[in-house]
Amino acid sequence: MRVLPEDLRRPVGLAYLLARAADTIADSRLVDPELRLTYLLKFRNQTAGPVNSDDLREIGEAVAGYQELSFERELLMALPQAFDLLEGTREPDRGMVRGVVATLTEGMEFDLRTFPAEGSGNLAALPGYGALDQYTYMVAGCVGDFWTRISMTHTPALGHWNAGRMSDLGVRFGKALQFTNVLRDVPKDLRLGRCYLPEVWLTAVGLTPRDLLNPSTALRAKPVLVKGVERAMEHFGAAEEYVLAIPRRCLRLRLAALWPALIGLATLARLARNDSWLDPGTPSRVTRAWVYRMMAKSWVCGRSDTLIRAWIGGLRRQVQAGLDSPASRTAG
Repeated sequence: MRVLPEDLRRPVGLAYLLARAADTIADSRLVDPELRLTYLLKFRNQTAGPVNSDDLREIGEAVAGYQELSFERELLMALPQAFDLLEGTREPDRGMVRGVVATLTEGMEFDLRTFPAEGSGNLAALPGYGALDQYTYMVAGCVGDFWTRISMTHTPALGHWNAGRMSDLGVRFGKALQFTNVLRDVPKDLRLGRCYLPEVWLTAVGLTPRDLLNPSTALRAKPVLVKGVERAMEHFGAAEEYVLAIPRRCLRLRLAALWPALIGLATLARLARNDSWLDPGTPSRVTRAWVYRMMAKSWVCGRSDTLIRAWIGGLRRQVQAGLDSPASRTAG
């Protein structure tokens, strides 16, 4: 958000702040899931307005005490002030922030209603690809639509954009990033009772969601990972088109889109090469040093469509090389 043009930082930052507060409510594992859902729905009602400060204080006081991180406690206790910022935001920004936060909370509600309580020992999986696609829209794809519309509102240089076309690309951009998160976080999510990999994908290779808790099944399950990476890569094609559609003179806006695309592709490249992808002890993540080098390089390359295409193309080839490795072919 810091790299964004100044006019965009307030609405985007406010949307993030409210989404982070909602996510903190939904993710308060020491609170009963039904109670979390109650407070999450109350929070969503506030986004639609009118704001009720008493309800916001009730939510904050009920959930803040269960947070291990001090800044999350502070955020929950500051909900009335956060919603004051929302009420003080001009239209159409206010309506767009309300809309994206409401959709994001639908994704959080989906989690709470679909999966068992953390620590219960139970495990549930999404039934098919349609459920996964719906989930990735609610928790990330909708952000691509919001990002597009808020950017067009504040950036005259985007006046030539076709809003519908660019929103569709933005949705797929968001889905690409969320697919990457889902695949990267499989070991962690399984131990919380959540399997976002479609059960039909697992059944096709003779596995159940519970089988994935055993890291030794990683090679047997590799075809499922390959399928997920391939779906993500299809969406990253839209992400590349989106980045290059941002005029070169809008460097800050272009970098704000380029950075997550590069991080996502680099993460997929590591994941595709990771034969222990189901082991919580061997996560597929880019290093902080890699991120800093990427950011520094991007200030030089960011205005060149040719260099961006080459950079993204190189990462795509790394992903494909991982999928084409002997271990992957054996697993398939």
